[in-house]
Amino acid sequence: MDYFEICIRQAQKEIREILVSLLAEEGFESFAESETELKAYVPAANYERQKVEQLCRDFQVEFTEQQIPDQNWNAEWEKNFEPVLVGNKCYIRAPFHAPGPEFSYEIIIEPKMSFGTAHHETTAMMIEAMMELDLRGKRVLDMGCGTGILAILADKMGAAEVMAVDNDSWAFSNAMENILKNNTTVVTAKMGDVGVAGEEYDIILANINRNILLQHIPEYSRRIKSGKLLLSGFYEEDLAKIRETAALHEFIFDRFRTKNRWIVAQFKK
Repeated sequence: MDYFEICIRQAQKEIREILVSLLAEEGFESFAESETELKAYVPAANYERQKVEQLCRDFQVEFTEQQIPDQNWNAEWEKNFEPVLVGNKCYIRAPFHAPGPEFSYEIIIEPKMSFGTAHHETTAMMIEAMMELDLRGKRVLDMGCGTGILAILADKMGAAEVMAVDNDSWAFSNAMENILKNNTTVVTAKMGDVGVAGEEYDIILANINRNILLQHIPEYSRRIKSGKLLLSGFYEEDLAKIRETAALHEFIFDRFRTKNRWIVAQFKK
């Protein structure tokens, strides 16, 4: 599958953050950000140039585009992929990096075009929040699993059963590859939406985006009789709406953490 890369230059940080959220709603799957530019990636079949042009006009920024074949993308992603250490306990690396046996959890992620490498604030914060929970013997759902990183961590933290679900074929394939690389024993991956996720869980993890989370909260409530719900992929200003919707479906707001305006919110039933 080919991808389009768009590169937006000289946009202020606040504008880049808003553009990430808006582009995600238009099907963009991965983002790379520096002090001077934002790069965003979308499957070529889903690329709608007119919408990108309109967004850039609205924010008075310019963009360039290029189409990236699979093999070129993977080489580029590997070249820029660095190991990540979260909370001094969870070490995330590619197969070509040196092992880190001194850390509590080591996760190997094949660097391809799936979301979830802990380079982004939301994934790192989800990992931090997970490491504060007791997952031993729990049934866990990782909804919108991307690389499968959260599902793999749940396995390493002693979960009894883990379901990883994503509706993107590329992400599903990458998650399956990573599940095998990490020798997980309790993770099952399925491609599809929340409808394929099974019936009852103790903990649900969902790092997606605001609109999808709001749609899925009733389904999450149906699948948790008593347990925890961790949500991310949205901004501070969205928290009130997320809390309101969760409360309507019997979730009690527990706590949140934030970084660069991104949020991880934890609820309980």
